[in-house]
Formats: sequence, structure tokens, C-alpha cells
Amino acid sequence: MSKIEFGIVGRGWRADFYLRIAKALPQQFAVRAMLVRNEERGREIEAEWGVPTYRDMETFASSGPMAFAVVSVPWEAAPGCTLELADRGIPVLTETPPAPDIPGMIALYESLRKLKGRVQVAEQYLYQPMHAARIAFVKSGKLGDVSQVQVSAAHGYHGISLIRQLLGIGWENAVIRGQRFTSKLVKGPGRYGLSESEEIGDSVQDIVTLRFGDKLALFDFTSDQYRSWIRKNRIVVRGSHGEVTDETFRYLRDFRTPINGEFRRGDTGHNGNLEGYYHRGITANDEWVYENPFVPGRLSDDEIAIATSLMRMADYVQGGPSCYALEEALQDHYLSIMMQKAIESGEEHSTATQPWAL
Repeated sequence: MSKIEFGIVGRGWRADFYLRIAKALPQQFAVRAMLVRNEERGREIEAEWGVPTYRDMETFASSGPMAFAVVSVPWEAAPGCTLELADRGIPVLTETPPAPDIPGMIALYESLRKLKGRVQVAEQYLYQPMHAARIAFVKSGKLGDVSQVQVSAAHGYHGISLIRQLLGIGWENAVIRGQRFTSKLVKGPGRYGLSESEEIGDSVQDIVTLRFGDKLALFDFTSDQYRSWIRKNRIVVRGSHGEVTDETFRYLRDFRTPINGEFRRGDTGHNGNLEGYYHRGITANDEWVYENPFVPGRLSDDEIAIATSLMRMADYVQGGPSCYALEEALQDHYLSIMMQKAIESGEEHSTATQPWAL
């Protein structure tokens, strides 16, 4: 594939990920323009990253060719930016969620249907190497019929996206129960580093069950997990013939032959290895279940996932398969909103089929 040239709308913390990826992989990606309404911040970007910036949508959209535009703005601004770009015929890869609430999601979906806008969503968690390895392993059929997943790895719609991928859920409705528990926890690093002294704060944990007919999901998460050094993520997938627990698996080759193993990371640059430091992929015993498409780029797992979204978006724009369809992301956020309603009310809630259900 030729170099992927794209634009970015927004200048938040998340936009830096796209800039870092393009800098680390200049043969594969290039940021051609950014829409940054604040002139001072725009000049800072031009000086630091060498990317031209524009102050309004019209000049940004007409600044030159780009395969697509990434929308990386606050929730409330995302639908308007997405529609402005779609109206100009520019494909959009929007950050999560596509719109802040259910009425906003329905309005965005209906408007884009009329415009025939090409919009995908940068839901990256399913492309993070270890998650991608587990998803591939589950989809291989080794676990048999999967009936239950437990996900404690990401908040809201991100956690839901993993649940739906691992459980094989499309548009099925759910019966939801939830509760919230608060405990004390030593704070870990924030987005911009560690505090100068020990701080103990409230750790708010959401615990939710979602029953999709004969399939069950347990969502269990506290936002501290993203950066805490002492709170571990957990993933369990249970099927009729096997189980995945975090980085281990067990399954039956036949009813009398159990197979056990681990998902093992392959990273270069350790000990005497002189290939440079990068992530190569993940094996399950003697099988590669995930291979990093950006070798030898030195990227974090999250950057690998975002780069995968960019690569798949470019393929989609050229007529390839969906990157992560708008409808999928709308369903993720809808279920996330319904989870919060169940937690806050303390009552059982049932979902309803939405207009975007395929």
C-alpha cells in the first residue's frame, strides 16, 4: 500500500498519537493538514511537527488532497465536524464515541444516511496486540461455543467493543443489571506523569452484567486501571470446549486430550538481540495468533492499534472492508449508556433495537 496521507481535525491529547505514529513510520503515514482553531496552538504544532494548520473547516478541507480526515475533538463537537466533512465528500475516521447521547447518535446516523457519508470509527481496543490475539484465538473455534466473557480492561464503549467481539454479539438486545462500588486506592501516574507525593483517592468501580439471551457478559472496571501500577486488567472467555484467562488458555483437542498454553509476546531488542526494540507478535504455543504489521516501528500497543485503524481506514476508502463501522460504534456506546442507567437506577434495564442495527 502507498503512503497514507490524512488530515486531523482537533488538537487534543489524542491527536498527538496520530502525529507520533506518522513521525515513527514516515514511509507509511503522513499528516498533511490539521484544523486547529486557536492560532497560537496551531503555530506551536507547525513548529514542533512541521504540519500545516488551518483555522476553519473550509480552508482545511480545500488545503490539498487527503485520503480521509481524523476527527479528534470533544464529544459534543464530533457530530458537527463529521457531518461538515461528509458534506464535502471527505471520508471520516472519527474518535469514540461518534456522538454523546442516544438522540445525537440517531440524528448523526440519519443525517449520514442522507449524505451517503463514508464514516468509520477509531475503536482501537480490538487491534491492541494482546486483545487481537485473544479475539483471533476465540474466532478460531478452539473454545467451541462461547457463552460467557468477563472484561475488566477498558471503560464504557471500549469495554463493550471487546465484549461484543469476544462473545460474538451483533445487534442482540440485552438485559442489564449494574452496581457501583467505591474504595480507596493510591493514585498512579496521570496523563502527564506522577505526582510529587503519595496520594490516596476514591477508586470508583462499575460492575455490570449483560445477558444476551443464552450469552452472559460481565463488565468490571475502574478508570484507575489505565495507569495504576497495582490494578491489573482481567479477561475471561468461556466456551463449551475451552477457556481463555488473561494470557493463558485451555481447550480440548478431543474429549480426552486437554491442551494448555500461554499467549507469549515476541519483542525484539532484549538481551543480546540487536534487531532494535519493537513488538513482533504473539504466539499461542506453536502458532502465531497475532503479527504486528508495523515492524520495525517502535510503537506502544495503543499506537500499534491506532496505526491499524489508519491502515484499515485507508483500505476501506479504496473499496476494502469496513475498518470499524459507524453502526458498530453506535451500538457500543448505546450499550454503554444503558449500563450507566442500570448502575444509577439500581434497576434492571432492557435494551431496544436501534435504527442503526444492520
